[in-house]
Amino acid sequence: MLDTPPRLLVAAPTVATSMVREGYALIAPAGLESIAGTTMPEPAITGPVWGNLPPDGYLRDGGHYRRRRHASLIVETATGAIHQAPQRAHWQPVDYNALHGGLERWYEPIEPALLALPAWQALVSSLGTLLAGLSPTERWYVEAHQFRIDTVGGIGRPTPEGAHRDGVDFVAVILIERHAVKGGETRVFESGGPRGLRFTMVEPWTTLLLDDNRVIHETSPVQPLGVGGYRDTLVLTYRAEGFLGPRAAPTGAAPTGAAPTGAAPT
Repeated sequence: MLDTPPRLLVAAPTVATSMVREGYALIAPAGLESIAGTTMPEPAITGPVWGNLPPDGYLRDGGHYRRRRHASLIVETATGAIHQAPQRAHWQPVDYNALHGGLERWYEPIEPALLALPAWQALVSSLGTLLAGLSPTERWYVEAHQFRIDTVGGIGRPTPEGAHRDGVDFVAVILIERHAVKGGETRVFESGGPRGLRFTMVEPWTTLLLDDNRVIHETSPVQPLGVGGYRDTLVLTYRAEGFLGPRAAPTGAAPTGAAPTGAAPT
């Protein structure tokens, strides 16, 4: 059963309440800025950064519509400090991603200039603080994914693997920009029940926060409304038990080689 679109939330307490009650929260741009305590960058800043993403060479459906970068971060919830982990492969089990699971995918790193932006650091840290209030942990192991889905070939698929979980604790899907596309409908379903909802994120910095243990999600394909259409997003995943990998990363103190965000790993 598909419900009506959720209400856009603007206050941290209502976001937390929605997460506990529903397993998701749809956050208005003003709400995200309130949580982060800062103003999010304008498209004039984010556009060139997302426009410089390398192609995703791992698409098993034969497509060429996705570009991306990747970074691994560690957030200390007591202080909000962010450490950049050495570049590593993105990996998911086949149980969570039937299309690309079991494959070590090495992507180009997110550019240091973006990681060093105060708004970036405030966003990653503040979401970590909010989520630690729902599921207490000393630190979050965060994977950050910059995505551009383009329509050069006619159709772009934000989630070619279909409805899925990511195998983490929480997921934040943040819309950066839509340009000359239609579609891109977001769908969220109970992982063990019949309820679901669908809606389209339109305004930049609209954010969908998900409890990955309780819901599954997907986004429908985008189609061109003009030349050069694309949909840009930032996806942040938060996991308490180390980074996902063929051999799970140990929890505990930040691993050797982790550097403060904005500095090169040693």
